[in-house]
Amino acid sequence: MCEVSERDYQIGELTEICGVNKETIRYYERKNLLQKPAKNHSGYRIYSEDTVKRVGFIKRMQELGFSLNEIYRLLGIVDQDEARCADMFEFVSAKEEEVRERIKDLKRVAIMLNDLKRRCPDEKELHGCPILDTLIEG
Repeated sequence: MCEVSERDYQIGELTEICGVNKETIRYYERKNLLQKPAKNHSGYRIYSEDTVKRVGFIKRMQELGFSLNEIYRLLGIVDQDEARCADMFEFVSAKEEEVRERIKDLKRVAIMLNDLKRRCPDEKELHGCPILDTLIEG
């Protein structure tokens, strides 16, 4: 997670603090996940503490399996004060159902893999693998 202190950051400092590269920051800007930064008197981009927090939020949401499009929607809800709760509830409810479906699918895959593993002979012969035979035959 990004560590925040009381100051502004140039892009190199931001990337170091948040553990991302410069192209990631620029990509987030192009995708409107981050606002375009202000520039200092020397023309360098300057990022605020809010940007550090926002990059940390984006990274955390990605770790939890959210796509950048979903994160964009979430940030859009966060950035709007009107109708914020209703939109957030709908979004979270839909995402929860998607996660439940993914869990069901993963459980089916685990059962299939366990079944395939049980078909493997103890000797682990070089020729005639029952796992491959089962997968090829369908």
